Amino acid sequence: MSGFVEKPEPIQVPGLVHLHTGKVRELYRDEAGDLVMVASDRISAYDWVLPTEIPDKGRVLTQLSLWWFDKLRDLAPSHVISTELPNGAPADWAGRTLVCKSLDMVPVECVARGYLTGSGLAEYRESRTVCGLALPEGLVDGSELPGPIFTPATKAEVGEHDENVSYEEVARQVGAETAAQLRQLTLAVYARARDIARERGIVLADTKFEFGFDGDALVLADEVLTPDSSRFWPAETWEPGHAQPSYDKQFVRDWLTGPESGWDRTSEQPPPALPEQVVEATRAKYIEAYERLTGTRWS
Repeated sequence: MSGFVEKPEPIQVPGLVHLHTGKVRELYRDEAGDLVMVASDRISAYDWVLPTEIPDKGRVLTQLSLWWFDKLRDLAPSHVISTELPNGAPADWAGRTLVCKSLDMVPVECVARGYLTGSGLAEYRESRTVCGLALPEGLVDGSELPGPIFTPATKAEVGEHDENVSYEEVARQVGAETAAQLRQLTLAVYARARDIARERGIVLADTKFEFGFDGDALVLADEVLTPDSSRFWPAETWEPGHAQPSYDKQFVRDWLTGPESGWDRTSEQPPPALPEQVVEATRAKYIEAYERLTGTRWS
C-alpha cells in the first residue's frame, strides 16, 4: 500500500470545478473550459506523498517550468495560457498557478536519458539494455551514454510505479506516427535543455515530459525540466562509478531510509513527518537548482 499519508481537502474556489488531486498538483477547470493547475508544496518519496511540505517548492516548480517553456517554445509550444490568478483564488496561489489549454493527453511518460542511472542502470546490469535498447559493455552508474535515448514509461496512478515500456509498445498504444513524433520531440527538447544546463554547470542526466494534442499539434504539458521531473547533477562533482549528488529530494530519501526515521519502507506503514533540517536542506536544493539554471536570485 502507498499513496497519500493524508489526502488533502482541495480548496474550493467559485467558478472552478476541482478535477484531480495529484502528488503535487491540484487540477481545476474554469468556466471557459481551460485547466487551472496549482502546484502545492507537497513532496513524495517511495510512492508516498509525505505529511510534511517543503516551503516554496510549488512556486519553484512553476517558475522554473515557465522559464524552460520560454526556452523551448521554438521546438514545442506549451500548454500555458496565463499565469493570472482566477477570481476568488487564495493569495497563496500566486506564483504557483497556471491557466492551461485542455489537451488530448498522450498516455505515455516520455523519458529521455543521456546518462545511466536509476531504473535504467538496474536494467542495464541485468541485460545490457534500457527499455530494450542495446547499450555497450563497460558502462557504470553515472556514465554518459553514447547518445541520448528515448525510454518511455506508462503513466501510473498516485502510489503506483511508472513502468518502462518498449518503443514498440508505445507505437502499438498510440500509433506509429505519434510514437515517432514523441521520440523525435522528446530527444530534441532533451538535447536543447542538456546544452543549456551544461552551460550553467549542471548535468541533465535524464528527464520526463508529458505531451498532449491541441488539434494536430503536439504540445508540452504539466511541468518541464524541474528537480521533480529530472535528474540534475552538479557538473563539477560528476564522476561515473557511483551515485551522483543531485538537485532533488535525495535528502528526503536518505533520511527516510536511514536509522533516524525508524521507518521500514517494505512495510505498509506510512512514512513519518520530516525533521526541520531535512525540510530546510531540501528547500535549499530546489532553490539552488532554480538559481543556477535561470541565473536569477530566488525571491
